[in-house]
Amino acid sequence: MAESIDQLIAEKVSLLFGCEAAVTGITALPGDASARRYYRVQLNGAGTPPSLMAMQLPAGSGLPISSDELAVFKEGLKELPFLNVHRFLHRVGVRVPKIYGDWAADGLLLLEDLGDTALWDRVQGLSESEVIAWYKKAIDELLRLQITGTENRDDSCVAFQQRFDEKLYIWEFEHFIEWGLEKRPGARLTTKTVAALRETFTAIAQILDRQPSRLNHRDYHSWNLMVHDGAICVIDFQDALLAPAQYDLASLLNDRITDTVIQPNIEQQLVEYYLDKTIEVSGRCLSREEFFEIYRLSAIQRDLKVVGRFYYLDLVKGKPGYMKFVPPTVRRLRRNLAQVAQTQPILPLLSEQFEAML
Repeated sequence: MAESIDQLIAEKVSLLFGCEAAVTGITALPGDASARRYYRVQLNGAGTPPSLMAMQLPAGSGLPISSDELAVFKEGLKELPFLNVHRFLHRVGVRVPKIYGDWAADGLLLLEDLGDTALWDRVQGLSESEVIAWYKKAIDELLRLQITGTENRDDSCVAFQQRFDEKLYIWEFEHFIEWGLEKRPGARLTTKTVAALRETFTAIAQILDRQPSRLNHRDYHSWNLMVHDGAICVIDFQDALLAPAQYDLASLLNDRITDTVIQPNIEQQLVEYYLDKTIEVSGRCLSREEFFEIYRLSAIQRDLKVVGRFYYLDLVKGKPGYMKFVPPTVRRLRRNLAQVAQTQPILPLLSEQFEAML
């Protein structure tokens, strides 16, 4: 397989840049939670970039959406969601990687190399003011995606054909119940506990379903934002959809171990910045109290989903690397659950299941 992907990359590089372009090195990069594989390709030759990224699509995948629960389209897809959403985001000015070559039928895309510095890496060791400055850049890019993107709605973009609705929220809550609770090693569950959780989760899903929708990335966190030439560049956007504005913001400020840097006082400042910039750009008046409530519910819903996902990746996909993020995620859940009236009653129920919540 290594030889075949090397040969395929070399062939496509030659098609792109001519016979004089030479591949001087191909390095496989660490995998993530998806089935895609990435390689850094070093190049030499006039008119070539020094390097590019090769995205290898899973064999026999056809035209998948990476999240099975988003398969809601009336007709079969005619192109990869990554390419479809990329075209739209690029058009509205969101900084996304350049696409040098598209050979999706052969299982290969060649993309701009944005380097190895994610936003999370960039803010390590910085002062509070520097951290805030970088996350404000991320929020500025998010607002471009959400506000400019929504205002320029294009129904040919698959992101506008799917919405985070009650059904999808319930699907994700059930994913947490199944993998984060019922099938988790050492789980201590009663039928009464599960029923109480489902009742609260359904209420949250209904509240979130009623919120106005904007274009959302769906996974807008510090590891999907690359720092390149001093700018924030957005990757992994193929699951974009319509959702409450707070969803992506909650993702940015509440993911994995983000709160080791984004302490509550910084989080407050950044949410206020998002609100102020939204009012400035859109001209709409927003209730801060209501905004924060939906923000907290979005953070809670998303963290519950990812806890279930981390267990699923470990137990089903054989990817245990994400399990180290479960304790910090459930500690953050405890803090957020305690701040929302609707979720306070289930805090003791979840604390019984996760030692890190105690």
